[in-house]
Amino acid sequence: MTDAPLQFKSWWEKPDGLESSSVGSRKKGILMHYDNDKGELEAFKAKIDLRCYAAAQGYQLDSKASWRGTSVMRHPVNDDKIIVKRDTDGHYVFFSVRNDRDNGTIIDFVKNRQGKSFGAVRMELRPWVGMPPVPVPSFPSLPTTAKDRMKVEAAYARMHDASNGHAYLEKERAIPPALLKDDRFIGRIRIDHRSNAVFPHFDDKGLSGYELRNSNYKGFASGGSKSLWLSNEFPTDNRIVFCESAIECLSHAVLFPDNRARYASIGGKTSPQQLELIRAAVARMPADSEVISGMNADAEGAKLAEVVRNAVELSGRHDLRFVAQAPEKLNDWNDQLRANPHPLLSYRPDVPSVS
Repeated sequence: MTDAPLQFKSWWEKPDGLESSSVGSRKKGILMHYDNDKGELEAFKAKIDLRCYAAAQGYQLDSKASWRGTSVMRHPVNDDKIIVKRDTDGHYVFFSVRNDRDNGTIIDFVKNRQGKSFGAVRMELRPWVGMPPVPVPSFPSLPTTAKDRMKVEAAYARMHDASNGHAYLEKERAIPPALLKDDRFIGRIRIDHRSNAVFPHFDDKGLSGYELRNSNYKGFASGGSKSLWLSNEFPTDNRIVFCESAIECLSHAVLFPDNRARYASIGGKTSPQQLELIRAAVARMPADSEVISGMNADAEGAKLAEVVRNAVELSGRHDLRFVAQAPEKLNDWNDQLRANPHPLLSYRPDVPSVS
């Protein structure tokens, strides 16, 4: 009696007909080959830093667009742009900003770009298990990222920076175009395909989600979680302003120009995770800095001001000075800004803060 032919489904699946002790030596040999292949594939995905391999193919790290847990890389010749992360199973994964279908592990990266067969891909990658076979830049360790966050980041990566202007922010919120172009806010406000203003939230692992704002619309990224919206930070900063929303931070920056102030928004009510992020943002401030609570002029705003005050105390930084500031007569900073469409204090980064 002859053995039934083996039916292979895909290279990563176990062939039909392979069971345990009843198989003959020929099948055992195939099973052993499968196990070895599986181990090799796992090594390709987990042991080869995809960033190093991409660098050997000419890709360059975009450090300004990267953050903890996320490496953005571009190819200077064909303008390909990829996001490299590490999945919770330890595999290095990527997705292309230019092509929704171009994503996966290093195996997909090689196959999609070089058109190699699966066997040729294995031959290509074997020298890369361990030390790279060619000189490549060194990269910091890449923390793992859950799949929901990867989806959030994939959507965010395809949005455009709002530095060239945003109709809703300018016409309805009275935010000057010059502010959107300022180094303090470059990369911290984007536009999605529905023309929403997008404000990214970051935690200690990187991008966690993003707020969406537009005319009569307020939303948050599906699968994302609220943390903090943060402006860009510079070593010479000596002030941080906390507000309830990113738009109120922008409004405060117009009303009280200060080129040494950084901004943070909690996006509404605080969570336990946000409390620690507020404390960490305070603790990052240079010596002898000022921490301003710029919450709304209502009872909830007063509670949030106490949250910021407590964060200053918990930071253990006795050199920091806490200041509570609230709008006068109106509820929030954007109300105050829109009440005067042509503020006496137009946005001029060189003008010192008004206290």
